[in-house]
Amino acid sequence: MIICLDVGNTNIKFAVFDGGNLKISFRVATEHKKTSDEYGGQLISILGNNGIKASDMEGGIISSVVPQLDYTLERMCRTYLKIQPLMLGPGLKTGLNLKVDDAKEVGADRVVNNVAAVKKYGYPLIIIDFGTATTFNVIDEKSQFIGGVIAPGIKGSLDSLVNGTAKLPRVEIERPKSVIGKNTVTNMQSGIFFGFAGLVEYIVKKIKREMKADNIKVIATGGFSEVIAGEISCIDQVDKLLTLSGLKYLYDLNSNI
Repeated sequence: MIICLDVGNTNIKFAVFDGGNLKISFRVATEHKKTSDEYGGQLISILGNNGIKASDMEGGIISSVVPQLDYTLERMCRTYLKIQPLMLGPGLKTGLNLKVDDAKEVGADRVVNNVAAVKKYGYPLIIIDFGTATTFNVIDEKSQFIGGVIAPGIKGSLDSLVNGTAKLPRVEIERPKSVIGKNTVTNMQSGIFFGFAGLVEYIVKKIKREMKADNIKVIATGGFSEVIAGEISCIDQVDKLLTLSGLKYLYDLNSNI
């Protein structure tokens, strides 16, 4: 079995694959001060509850946008799973051609999403990740990553609204029945939900116009993709496990090198 870790600013996503089959996937909160032992104990408990032993693990791979946790999670894998995980970074083969100003600036999560999406859906593509940030990745007709857009994340925008005002409450991020809210909660939900739907529709429209191609497939992933995708007509496919399946592909690509 192979374990894949996608380390984001808000959550760490885990997936365990047995061959080509996904056995389990889950997420835990990203906590910078947590030790490798704390993460390891949590992981072993979750694996055990799903009938998986640490000794079942043959290898692993980590993609991280939180450098402070890289050593912590690498040590956790060595100590608790007895494996030396691959770390997504320079030297790891991806097969992705990055046609941007500085390839080193491209986040590991974006690289994995692009690799996975091209493998699963072909190209050209627009991949939208509704995570801590809302990222748009553009793959051209030659299967090259040519750039994209980074916008605020849905939850971060709501947090900013709540924290920056004295009276606005924290609300659930969900679709209200009407765009015209009748109370403070539905006013806020409307602004966040329909505001981000409009942001996505407009940016995708601009990308397609700039590329002179209206038939580009649009793939959505990330924690809020299912919540908002139904409101956005330009999204063709929601794939919440895109990053984790991409990590499994990259592990297979690099494990025998």
